[in-house]
Amino acid sequence: MTVMTRWLDSDEQRTWRAFLTASRALMDTLDRELQRDAGMPHAYYEILVRLSEAPDRRLRMSDLAETTGSSRSRLSHAVARLEAAGWVRREECATDRRGQVALLTDAGFATLAAAAPGHVEGVRRHLFDALSPAQVDQLRRISETLAEHLTRS
Repeated sequence: MTVMTRWLDSDEQRTWRAFLTASRALMDTLDRELQRDAGMPHAYYEILVRLSEAPDRRLRMSDLAETTGSSRSRLSHAVARLEAAGWVRREECATDRRGQVALLTDAGFATLAAAAPGHVEGVRRHLFDALSPAQVDQLRRISETLAEHLTRS
């Protein structure tokens, strides 16, 4: 049985390439700024944010991996680096002997609080300031649609 490839037409190709270029450039710019200003990559910032928003600033490692979209091994490596910096601590899970919990330390919270204003300004400057309110609404709706489609089980 032969499967026909549904090639992208010229408008779809232009849209796809523009999306790739814009999303990569935005994430690369934000990552460079966080590295320069806060001494951490965006992936570490995201881990600190997720922990800061969790009850008691702690999450099971498996839940943290899921919410950050990271593999467990990649997350474990990142958390080890954050532990070495004193920003995160791992503890045994009280309800599952095999599980571990990542806890945002006071030093980690302070680091996040210091990094957040510059990062938020970068997000505003590089994303929202370039768009009209109508485009922001469109971007949110498109992003929600894609996230729902891609995370559906």
